Amino acid sequence: MPTKIEKDSLTGTNTTGHDWDGVRELDNPLPKWWLYTWLVCIAWAFVWFVLYPSIPLGTTYWHGVLGASTRAEVDRDVAAVTARRAGVMNKIAAEPYDAIRAQPALLEAAQTAGRIGFANNCQPCHGAGGGGAIGYPALAAGAWIWGGRVEDIELTLQHGIRSGDPDARIGQMPRFGADGILTAPQIEQVADYVMTLYQTPRKDAAEADVKAGAALYAENCVACHGENAKGNRELGAPALASRVHLYGGAREQVVAQITQPRLGVMPAWNQRLDAATIKSLALYVHDLGGGE
Repeated sequence: MPTKIEKDSLTGTNTTGHDWDGVRELDNPLPKWWLYTWLVCIAWAFVWFVLYPSIPLGTTYWHGVLGASTRAEVDRDVAAVTARRAGVMNKIAAEPYDAIRAQPALLEAAQTAGRIGFANNCQPCHGAGGGGAIGYPALAAGAWIWGGRVEDIELTLQHGIRSGDPDARIGQMPRFGADGILTAPQIEQVADYVMTLYQTPRKDAAEADVKAGAALYAENCVACHGENAKGNRELGAPALASRVHLYGGAREQVVAQITQPRLGVMPAWNQRLDAATIKSLALYVHDLGGGE
C-alpha cells in the first residue's frame, strides 16, 4: 500500500509514496531525451499505420494509403522472371527431347527447371533425390511401373494416376482377401511364393506352401504380373521379382497388399504446370532414376 508522500531528506525530491521494505521511490521526472524519443516513436508508428497495411477489418484489412503489398511485389518479381525465361521455356516446350539433349545450353536450362519444379511439386511425396517412401514410388530406383522412357514419364506427369483426369493411368488390383477370392491361408501361401522371387523365403515357410502359392499365383496373378513376375506396364502391374516394392517387401506387407490392396493416387499436373515445366520434370526424373 502507498505510504504518505514525503520529501526525501537527502535529495530534496518528493517520494511517490511507495515503500518496499524501507526503500522509497523518488518522484523523478522522465529524462527529456527518453520522453521525446517515445513520443517520436508513437508518431512514427501512426504514420506507418496510415501509410501501410496494418489491422484487420472484418473480412478484409486496412490496405494503407500507399496500397503497398508484399504479395503484389512477389507476383511482379515472378512475372518478371517468367518473362525473362519465356524464350527458353517456349523452346523447351516446342523441341522434341532428342533436340533438347543435343543442345547443351537448352538441356541445362531444362534440367534446372526440372530440378526446381521437382523440389516445389514432387519432393513432398517422392522425397529429396526421388528416394520415395512407402506408397510413393522411388523414382531414383529405376523400377518403372508405367515405363521409364522420358515420353512415358511425361504422360504420367500430365495425366496422373487414378487422378480423375480422363486420360489418367488406371491400374487396379483385386481385393483377394476382402472380397473372399482367396482364403487367409491361401494368401499366406501366395505371400510365401512371392517372397521367393526376390529374397530367401522365411525359414518356417514349408516347401508345400511355397508350391501351393506358386499354383495360386499362376491362377490369379499371372494375367497382370506375368509368368516371370516382371510386371506389365500397360496395366500398371509392378514387377514382383524385384527388391523395390511400393508398399513394402516384408511378409506382413505383402499379405496386407494381397488381402486389401492400397491403390495410390498421383495428381494430373497438366492443369497446374505448363508444358515446358512438365517436359523439364520428365527429363529431370528420367535422368534421376536411370531412365530407359
